[in-house]
Amino acid sequence: MPLDHPLRLVLASVTKESCPKQLNFHCHTLCSDGSLTPKALAEQAVQIGLEHFAVTDHHSLEAYPIIKNELAKFQAAGKAVPTLWTGTEVSCVLENCLVHVLALGYKPDHPAMAPYLKGDAVVGEKLNATSVVKAIQAADGLALLAHPARYRLNFKLLVKAAAALGFDGAEAWYDYEMQPRWRPSAHVCDRVAALASELNLLHSCGTDSHGLSLLGR
Repeated sequence: MPLDHPLRLVLASVTKESCPKQLNFHCHTLCSDGSLTPKALAEQAVQIGLEHFAVTDHHSLEAYPIIKNELAKFQAAGKAVPTLWTGTEVSCVLENCLVHVLALGYKPDHPAMAPYLKGDAVVGEKLNATSVVKAIQAADGLALLAHPARYRLNFKLLVKAAAALGFDGAEAWYDYEMQPRWRPSAHVCDRVAALASELNLLHSCGTDSHGLSLLGR
């Protein structure tokens, strides 16, 4: 577990007010199942004034170099740009339940992540949560359980199992109602965040945008 990872300091500052205008560690582009081009997403990130974000396309890092290049153009033009972190949403099996893991801040060219960046979920042993977390952390990344209260199993069971396996955190602040304009769901997010804190897990937040706006789902 990379205890000195620089993204840890950012995630340690996450609150229910951080998203969608300060931090966003869960969003998608046309490179998986989103509606925005990587270029359009980069433009919105700058317009919104995000400070840190990661694009987490499913089993893909294709958008990352495109967005990185677009941000460099904005910066060269004198505009303030957010810090971009590598990110991928990876499917895995945890407690015999198919869940998603946010792989954040990993080295993009590390071979450990190669099986999980081919556009589709892996099969066999590599689909096991233990294997996924080991791969992410071997690539110097952080592994966080995405939207813990969206699965068929109770989030308490899943978050505790994730902590026991060495996950780095959980997506504490999430819009389970999927509103046009993002807002953290009352009660459930507070409970997820409290449990994550109790288990010494980092908190994350994100819009999980699949549409044309980074400010909502």
